[in-house]
Amino acid sequence: MTVTVYVPCDTTALAVGADAVAETIERTARRKGVALTVIRNGSRGLFWLEPMVEVATDQGRVAYGPVAPDDVEALVEAGLFEGRQTHPLALGPTEAIPYLKRQQRLTFSRIGVTDPLSLEDYRAHQGFAGLARALEMTPQAIVDEVKASGLRGRGGAAFPTGIKWQTVHDEPEGQKYIVCNADEGDSGTFADRLVMECDPYMLIEGMTIAGLAVGATRGYIYLRSEYPLAHRIFNEALERAGEAGYLGDNILGSGRRFDLEVRLGAGAYICGEETSLLDSLEGKRGMVRAKPPLPAIKGLFGRPTVVNNVLSLAAVPFILERGAQAYADYGMGRSRGTVALQLAGNVKRGGLVELAFGITLRELMEDFGGGTRSGRPLKAVQVGGPLGAYLPESQWDNAIDYEGFAAFGGVVGHGGVVMFDDTVDMGDQARFAMEFCSVESCGKCTPCRIGAVRGVEVIDRIRAGTDRDANLELLSDLCDTMVDGSLCAMGGMTPFPVQSVMQHFPDDLQPRPSLTGGGQQ
Repeated sequence: MTVTVYVPCDTTALAVGADAVAETIERTARRKGVALTVIRNGSRGLFWLEPMVEVATDQGRVAYGPVAPDDVEALVEAGLFEGRQTHPLALGPTEAIPYLKRQQRLTFSRIGVTDPLSLEDYRAHQGFAGLARALEMTPQAIVDEVKASGLRGRGGAAFPTGIKWQTVHDEPEGQKYIVCNADEGDSGTFADRLVMECDPYMLIEGMTIAGLAVGATRGYIYLRSEYPLAHRIFNEALERAGEAGYLGDNILGSGRRFDLEVRLGAGAYICGEETSLLDSLEGKRGMVRAKPPLPAIKGLFGRPTVVNNVLSLAAVPFILERGAQAYADYGMGRSRGTVALQLAGNVKRGGLVELAFGITLRELMEDFGGGTRSGRPLKAVQVGGPLGAYLPESQWDNAIDYEGFAAFGGVVGHGGVVMFDDTVDMGDQARFAMEFCSVESCGKCTPCRIGAVRGVEVIDRIRAGTDRDANLELLSDLCDTMVDGSLCAMGGMTPFPVQSVMQHFPDDLQPRPSLTGGGQQ
């Protein structure tokens, strides 16, 4: 009898020694004469348990973690290959782990379950069923299905995906493009990476369906250069999908064409903005374009272009396979479906949580995250990346949905949730927001280019105790100017974290002894 063991191969698992664990398990099995198959699956997204090893049993998979190479011998002696659960690292049946069991995984239903590069695995878990259905539909019917699902852009702007597709669909026939924004640069985010490393065919399927819907024959994945493993895995997946007939000149014998290519970014945060991304794809310096015209009308190389985030496109296969209503049944208000929340920062149980819109921040951070890793009280949380507001405890009981967050100045964004305990200096965080913008601004518009630099200077004067009241007023005016006058969200949202510190954590903008000379000698 052959024992099947799963050891994740994504970036997070590799960073904490998954390769060494897999090699040690194989070596131990050979020494003991055990017939063994090791499958390098994707991560389940339970990062505090990585490397999490799973063993296939007659009752399903059993998990152990976090496993280090030095743990393997004792685990084997305790019955690892038989799936026994007597060792302290035993976690029980994988699907019963509370963190995983309480989730509602639609987009991420396959991660950690399959071999990311196995087409057979992907097909066995409903892969390409959505594409098969789309090939039997008219382009307008596909667009209507996505519109009816209520899917909105998961990259931050939350624009209705189906409306964007409709605009491109309605443009005259000719060359059109699908562009996937995989330049995942927001703090505390990793969901895009998990898609590309753990379930790459899902993104390929979603982009192909988008191409069929709007009449596009070519797509590009704009991938951040800091993701070398995602780059390697995704390119291998593209090659295998093409060989199997899921891409190319004759998709599944339908006579329809769609080709995909990966292009690497160059480390510029501003290229997460869709028009700057398009400039970069064209070989130019990434600079924000004035709108109109919209990219849906005049986008890549001046042609109609769909620009969607990884998670938006990755949700499409489920919608086409199960139908729009099956997706719309999740969520609340105008926020339909599920949201991929990523717990990071000072958190005890960091990882991916996919749930229907509607969970509160407090439930997420306490029931899933387990509070802070330091064990100290939680002071603030930043949702939506480095341009999102810092939220105090009074706002943690708000349900996570686009309109609800917008009502109090919050941003859901890409779903990153970064937690801070009570040792954080929120004045430093406000300064960081301005400094980040001054470094990452494309420089095209004055409020962003100059405002962020002046913002750092003003905050430094406040912290040094120089004309504090006058400089606080100046900082407030500067924030208003950046919000109202910037060309894109880079400058327009940079004030959000600064304003939230001024409103909710004013004591952290008091002069610091180290800057005023009043500290102890």
